[in-house]
Amino acid sequence: MTASGARGHGSAGWRLTGIGLLALGVAAALYLAGRLHQPDYTFSMSGGDPFPPKSLLATIALALAGVQVLLAAWIYRKLPLAGDPPRPVPIAHRVTGFAVFAVTVPVAVHCLIAYGVQLTSARVAIHSIAGCFFYGAFAAKVVLVHSRRLPGWALPVAGGTLAIVLGVLWYTSALWYYDGYQLPAF
Repeated sequence: MTASGARGHGSAGWRLTGIGLLALGVAAALYLAGRLHQPDYTFSMSGGDPFPPKSLLATIALALAGVQVLLAAWIYRKLPLAGDPPRPVPIAHRVTGFAVFAVTVPVAVHCLIAYGVQLTSARVAIHSIAGCFFYGAFAAKVVLVHSRRLPGWALPVAGGTLAIVLGVLWYTSALWYYDGYQLPAF
């Protein structure tokens, strides 16, 4: 390895550190805003019970995240028998990613205004913290997508992390609602 190669590797490490700090900063800002905000339990964007529309949007987001993962696996040629992805696959991946973000925003806005960040039970604490982390990880992924000269593993790790966190959010909210306000036991 040459000195310039070592310097390039170090700068990639610094860029990844900066992106990680951005993610932590966004998550921390949302956490603090949610903890300092006085919850308005009467707030409803749908005019009625907020759980059905929020659960539906969360389920749509989770399904779209599943499509995202499949499209990313195709783009990275990790799907058996799929071959090279045609030109529309990366475009569909980007459009689906935007759709995931778009359907999560109304849910997050309602959660932040109506409840803030609460730590009243394990389910609620995990959900609140995962929600903050989701948008931090999303900010990091957007920066990663537009960054050059980073390790090839960084973007798939960021995308996979987003999908997993979205699964945690869905499990601690929509599934909880669909299962009669309780989490199913394994």
